[in-house]
Amino acid sequence: MEYPRPQLRRATWRSLDGPWQAMLDDLAACADPSEVTWDRTIVVPYPPEARASGLHDRGYRRRVWYKRQIQLDPSMAPSRDERLMLHFGAVNYRARVWVNGRFAVEHRGGHSPFSIDVSRHLDGSLLEVVVQAEDDPQDMHKARGKMDWEPEPHKIWYPRTSGIWRTVWIEKVPRAHVSQLRWTADVAAWQIRLDADIAHVPEGGMANVTLKLGEKLLVADRCLLTGPRLSRIFQLPDPGIDDARALWMWSPESPQLIEAEIEIRGSDGNLIDSVQSYTALRTVSVEGDRFVLNSRPYFLRMVLDQGYWPDSLMVASSDQLRHDVLLIKRLGFNGVRKHQKSEDPRWLYWCDVLGLCVWGEMPSAYGFSSATVHGVMEEWKELVERDISHPCIVAWVPTNESWGVPELMNDRRQVDFVRALYHMTRALDGTRPVVGNDGWEMPCGDLVCVHDYEQDPKVLIERYGSRDAVAYTLQHVQPDRRRLVIDGFSGLGKPLFLSEFGGIALKQSGAEPGWGYSVAKDGKELLARYQQLMTAIHACRPLSGFCYTQLTDTFLEKNGLLTEDRIPKAPVEAIARATRGPDAQRHDWHLDPLGHEKRWLARRGPDFPIEWTRVGEIAEVLAYPGERQAVAGESATAVPGDPGPDGPPAGPPMGPPSGPVSGPGGFERRSRGGAGTRVRRKVA
Repeated sequence: MEYPRPQLRRATWRSLDGPWQAMLDDLAACADPSEVTWDRTIVVPYPPEARASGLHDRGYRRRVWYKRQIQLDPSMAPSRDERLMLHFGAVNYRARVWVNGRFAVEHRGGHSPFSIDVSRHLDGSLLEVVVQAEDDPQDMHKARGKMDWEPEPHKIWYPRTSGIWRTVWIEKVPRAHVSQLRWTADVAAWQIRLDADIAHVPEGGMANVTLKLGEKLLVADRCLLTGPRLSRIFQLPDPGIDDARALWMWSPESPQLIEAEIEIRGSDGNLIDSVQSYTALRTVSVEGDRFVLNSRPYFLRMVLDQGYWPDSLMVASSDQLRHDVLLIKRLGFNGVRKHQKSEDPRWLYWCDVLGLCVWGEMPSAYGFSSATVHGVMEEWKELVERDISHPCIVAWVPTNESWGVPELMNDRRQVDFVRALYHMTRALDGTRPVVGNDGWEMPCGDLVCVHDYEQDPKVLIERYGSRDAVAYTLQHVQPDRRRLVIDGFSGLGKPLFLSEFGGIALKQSGAEPGWGYSVAKDGKELLARYQQLMTAIHACRPLSGFCYTQLTDTFLEKNGLLTEDRIPKAPVEAIARATRGPDAQRHDWHLDPLGHEKRWLARRGPDFPIEWTRVGEIAEVLAYPGERQAVAGESATAVPGDPGPDGPPAGPPMGPPSGPVSGPGGFERRSRGGAGTRVRRKVA
């Protein structure tokens, strides 16, 4: 999937990614394009801090300027009844755009998309685009996620991502066209709802909607357009019994999508606009203390994914995005928490297609002010509206670890802001649970999400192994010296997630500095500790799910299951068996290594080529340092505690991790401990 907006696709579009003229305006000295000296070339959409941009300049700067001239060929040049739209996936932080020398638009928000109708600015077939991207690297009151304010990455912070960092593209559309879509499924009613915005509705115009399940036609609907807002509810033929319904519904095990086409036709019946889309029958909800998928309790096995790549930072190709989704599934997870980042819609597409539950998260600001309130609220609203139709998204996380609201215990305004974000999200989307404040200091929320990096499996069972233990933990235990619930919110009776834990690092002597919550000396020890932690987590029956920290090494954080180059640190099959736990091994025997039901695999049509699932299965991906690569007919090298594919994980006995938890010289161990002091120390 190369199309930048997978759920609203048209045939006529062109990417503007590639070389652009640029200037790094460190002191924000230039206010107008006429003042700019175009002294270098940058490769869009990579930020100047990334090697892939051709600049790899991580210095402080206030502005980056971009210019690109395009000659429109006849297929892209708009006629009188057509429009040319210019789309930006993301520009950090304030973008000002000139088209053919005329100022066109300003947009604030470094993670959300925006678009411009450039038709009125065109001079013949020439399109010149100039972008001023302004981003104060030390502004702590704007949404910045994990972008560092210091010159070089330190602790849990990563290099900055300035300027354009997502695809720029143009699209030719009719004057009357579909501008926005929203799909909402209701499994209980066996219905799908469509809400669409139509620009410049033609008089007497009609909308045709077609829904297909594979080759089966489900809906062929035609209606008169009476205004710019189209709303339709489609009642599907309900097979009734669960076994038959399962073939229609979306889940990580059976990610069945429903293809859609929306046409706008004139009063004469002639086609004006046609867009391709997709949706799915998938409902999420909360019932008591259980997370529910498609009307049945569902245990989420998630991994924390930072979404960074060594050479391109927060930018990735569609193949790289698909590769990560496949690796996550191969590691035994059925979900992912994309951490402090709004990921590329193409990544959400692959989560939809391949089956992976996603928690969508707002990149946080760090400080609190009125600017924080205005900026975060507006940008979060844009991101929710961008992603709301993706069936893979099963929860929203507007606030993380009190970032941007550091004085929740002392400032009533900050509590009100967290509550406002929660309620605004619920107002925008009443179909998904919303987290109040992921980690601790929760004043509200549909889910209770705790961050606890305790490394002793026995202690985790003591804290989360029974409902009585959970009640005590929520009121009295402070895993990071922070209260877990505040302001009258008890958290009891709601689904409980250990939404960050683990963080076992692997560090070799002589490697670059880094840290982890504990440190394993090699892949075998890392696997043993991972098995211990997972055995403990699966024994904690009150949990509705977990999120392990983390998928990949990311700069100084060396606690990934994979290296930053996506190489596993231990055998993938052994990690997956520990991730899935003993119950999954008993009940999921009918799943393939990607967690897909064999019945669903047999039903895939020509629109789902088998090549889509092959990345992540090749020997180069499955091999880890020190393991010989498996060849056809052979299994990978055995690892202690890994009895092979026919047996359950036989991890080390329950108890504290055996052996030292320190690493080689220069390696930092990070501990959040119990109620005691937080530790960050160099290990000699």
